[in-house]
Amino acid sequence: MSATPTATPDLEQKVRENDLEALDAYSRTVTSVVERLAHSVANLRVTRRTRRGSYPAGAGSGIVLTPDGFLLTSAHVVSGRSGEGRASFVDGRELRFTTVGSDPLSDLAVLRVDASDLTPAELGDAERLRVGQLVVAIGNPNGFAGSVTAGVVSALGRSLPARAGETVRIIDNVIQTDASLNPGNSGGALADSIGHVVGVNTALAGIGLGLAVPINAATRKVIGSLMTHGHVRRAYLGIGGDSRPLPPRVQAQLGIERGVEVVEVVPGSPAERAGLRPEDLIVTVDGKRVAGAGDLQRLMVGELIGVPIRVELVRNGKPIELELVPAELT
Repeated sequence: MSATPTATPDLEQKVRENDLEALDAYSRTVTSVVERLAHSVANLRVTRRTRRGSYPAGAGSGIVLTPDGFLLTSAHVVSGRSGEGRASFVDGRELRFTTVGSDPLSDLAVLRVDASDLTPAELGDAERLRVGQLVVAIGNPNGFAGSVTAGVVSALGRSLPARAGETVRIIDNVIQTDASLNPGNSGGALADSIGHVVGVNTALAGIGLGLAVPINAATRKVIGSLMTHGHVRRAYLGIGGDSRPLPPRVQAQLGIERGVEVVEVVPGSPAERAGLRPEDLIVTVDGKRVAGAGDLQRLMVGELIGVPIRVELVRNGKPIELELVPAELT
């Protein structure tokens, strides 16, 4: 029986050197991201006006979008308040901000400060992220000193419910990371290893676990709409529904396995005017397949408001078509 070989001093030294080299590379990456973004992340102190004056009403972080003063943050940081406050930067400046537009259904808001020489962050694309990838969360919960944590992407494609009044919408493709967050970091930047902002830190989901609204094509449209119009236009059908398998015969006929079962039709809604009924199974909207409520939600863009669209559905086992004109979600 041969003896188990033991590591030689030279091998142990090489292992230690490799570990130190890897640690040093990690540190250099995090440090470079911080250096790139620290001046682009502000501390937000939200105020509430009353008859007796203004009072503190919450805090968070914001990301500089443009040199001339547009900032991005989480809608919940400024919602239900006066929409104004003070933004502090690591260079010592403190500027008054006002809310340009807030969209609770995406948990994003755009603010404006009076400045012309801010350092904007560069927005990335969360669609390129991979599980296990290094990310850095940068916030500014304390004013003139940023807060930095690093970790990895724990999961992609998470969903986060968002509410505006009685309307509930699902925020898709939320990023889950183990870079720990605190409430003061809400609205701050989640960045990749080259310093591009790929998400807006939005919530705590437990100790050591954070979520971020992704920066992607859909959220870029939301941000652009908030900057330009102060709000986001969304189409509205007026149904409640959920995913359901189609009857086998219909699956074979249409080549589609699932659809959206209409559970409720809102009185006076575009869906009611078009003749949709509970138990209808919607399979396509505007020529695009829908297999669940999320698919339907993603199609409800502002461009469809007031535009007649074709809805294919299955009723009593038979395919039929209806024309529907979406209204604007208010």
